[in-house]
Amino acid sequence: MDGSPRSDTMEAASVGGDLRDRYIRIRRKTEALAVPLSPEDMGAQSMPDASPVKWHLAHTTWFFERFFLPAAEGEAGRRTPSSAPAHDELWNSYYEGAGSIHPRPLRGLLTRPSAEEVLAHRRAVDERVLEVLERPLPAEARRILEVGLAHEEQHQELVLTDVQHLLAAHPHPQVYVPCDLPQRGPARPLGFLAFAAGVYEVGAGDDGFAYDNERPRHRVFLEAFEIADRLVTCGEYLAFMADGGYRRFEFWLAEGWDLVRREGLFAPLYWRREGDGYVRRTLHGEIPVRPEDPVTHVSLYEAHAYATWAGARLPTEFEWEVAARHHAMRELATGHFADRRPHLPLAPADGALQFFGDAWAWTSSAYGPYPGFRAEDGPLFEYNGKFMVNQYVLRGGSCATPPGHVRPSYRNFFPAAARWQFSGIRLARTAR
Repeated sequence: MDGSPRSDTMEAASVGGDLRDRYIRIRRKTEALAVPLSPEDMGAQSMPDASPVKWHLAHTTWFFERFFLPAAEGEAGRRTPSSAPAHDELWNSYYEGAGSIHPRPLRGLLTRPSAEEVLAHRRAVDERVLEVLERPLPAEARRILEVGLAHEEQHQELVLTDVQHLLAAHPHPQVYVPCDLPQRGPARPLGFLAFAAGVYEVGAGDDGFAYDNERPRHRVFLEAFEIADRLVTCGEYLAFMADGGYRRFEFWLAEGWDLVRREGLFAPLYWRREGDGYVRRTLHGEIPVRPEDPVTHVSLYEAHAYATWAGARLPTEFEWEVAARHHAMRELATGHFADRRPHLPLAPADGALQFFGDAWAWTSSAYGPYPGFRAEDGPLFEYNGKFMVNQYVLRGGSCATPPGHVRPSYRNFFPAAARWQFSGIRLARTAR
């Protein structure tokens, strides 16, 4: 995963202060996300696809305790900290090889241990990890540490998306953190970036950190295509709605149309009609839908329907990656990520193309293995590969994604009906 040879050897590698500092910073950031929440907030679960914040805090700690410490210390790493018992079954997510798993839809019933006990357990595990990081690590342990840090950042984003879903279920508007919304003015007219037909390289190279599902780097042939120079806005999506978008079957995939009729969908998740317009529930409270902001919390079905209505289509994940790589240096540095409040997508400023940050872009690509894919070795072989069925790829990160977490090759994935993520729309066209 880090480009080093995959083996079970115990070749020692110096950790260095940077990695230790990253561990401290990332772990503290996760806990900071819980500060605005009450113990009742932290223990609640609003739907089977979400998890309580307390569970996220415990699971990310369990990851280091269950996978990193044994790799770093051998049998000594399997001892249980004196501050709390081990809770393998409670905090295991989906690692069948790590033992029993408490059912995901029932995580909200885990009233014990308390949030206070979970935080105490985090501190105890952190002490052990930081002690280990004072000395050289076996190569395998360093690799697992890198995965663990990226894994914790994934859960930081999940904390924000799960809290938004939880607070939105309240009958009265709730605020997670107050924030003044910047005024950006109207979004610029939509344009398209053109790319010639040809053979392109995609995926992560051998150097640097990447997940196993981003590798191996390989070649793809793409016909000439055009891709939008920004995300679709709420104003543009409102025009689709006003033209009967949720009432006209001709725009929809069959499964999506069934979902619209079965659940009575009429707008993106968290929107409700008020007077002649719409308001939306956000992490900063209920606000009017602003036409210049990118639309989010739409399913693949809604993204596809909008693209069809607009006379376009969704990009493939490879079209998105080829286009994003051309602008990655600037876009990654200036993208609207979780460190730049609000946790709400904003209209592009200063010519930003919104390839990174603001909203995850649905693609038309099914989530599957690359040619020559090999799942991660060791205890983390279940991390990505077993989910390569019945899901679609999203690219680019969002306003809830930690800065530095995504890259051009990064592949997120969700079922087609998922709406609770900061998922948005980028259009593409086959070149004429």
